[in-house]
Amino acid sequence: MALERTNGRDAGAERSPAAVGQQADAAGHRPGVVAAAVYQHGRRLRDIRIEEAGEWRNREGVVIWIGLHEPDQELLRQVQLEFDLNDLAIEDAGKAHQRPKLEIYGEAIFVVARTAHMTGEEIAFGETHLFVGRGYVVSVRHGPSTSYMAVRQRCEASPAALAHGEHYVLYSILDFIVDNYMPVVEAIHGEVEALEDRLLRDRLAKADIEHLYMLRRNLLRLRNAVVPLVDVCRRHEHLELPGMEVAMQPLFRDVTDHVRRVQEDIDALREVLAFTFEASLMIGQSEQTEISRKLASWAAILAVPTAIAGIYGMNFEQMPELRFRYGYFVVLAIIIALCVTLYRFFRRARWL
Repeated sequence: MALERTNGRDAGAERSPAAVGQQADAAGHRPGVVAAAVYQHGRRLRDIRIEEAGEWRNREGVVIWIGLHEPDQELLRQVQLEFDLNDLAIEDAGKAHQRPKLEIYGEAIFVVARTAHMTGEEIAFGETHLFVGRGYVVSVRHGPSTSYMAVRQRCEASPAALAHGEHYVLYSILDFIVDNYMPVVEAIHGEVEALEDRLLRDRLAKADIEHLYMLRRNLLRLRNAVVPLVDVCRRHEHLELPGMEVAMQPLFRDVTDHVRRVQEDIDALREVLAFTFEASLMIGQSEQTEISRKLASWAAILAVPTAIAGIYGMNFEQMPELRFRYGYFVVLAIIIALCVTLYRFFRRARWL
């Protein structure tokens, strides 16, 4: 049976928490439940309530797919009872700011992934927790993450692929998360190129340095979200996970390749930003050195008349050349000659 790869780049529009809540109410779900449906052999049967999930478990070819957005503890406990989820996993799912990871609890797995997408010119970071077991997938979103309704629609449009069950749903969500990293990296790449062009034309201003620092900080946050996900996806390439099919390995290998490419792009951008900052410092130091050389050159030139005038400005009666008729003109000519000589010397040395 051929598997189709979902592409996160043509996902649906982002949805605010208010819109998600309106959708949940319209579908008759309780607050915090975005969608809850049951599928058999890849085809959607109907929407269900959380309390009905236990009735459909362990049926042949049935997968229950539930999507939650910032659920309360009561809702999480209800989901735990219906799917017999681990206490530690439920405790982690109730809190945001978890590190991306994959944990195995018996015949079920718990996956944490960090999400990122552009909201205008800012990067919005969110978090997704996934419970995957035999016949069910429960996704828990925290923060301003993009809705997975587009992923659900694409999976429903391909019943043959969705018939592979819960691990195909897991793959589709992870692929969607990873693909959403790319627009963020591309946006940062454009800003980095703009900083590089500005550096070549002129010195970076203080605002540019502050913007450079913000870009480095965003790249670090994005890297902290991406790098642990490499290991999470890599583990899905092997048959060490409960219920993993051989046919799913190429799909998860593809996701792993995408994550690694994102990681490489992030590392490359961080190196470019580091070089841009160092180049800005070197240009500033070079300009300061040039100014210091000019000041030193003019100080040396002005030291000649200052020294001669200081000597002949002493109030002694017995001094040579005091009675010389053309002494002033001779001294003035000597001063000019010495100053011109020094000026030409510094010009040849490129100090002036």
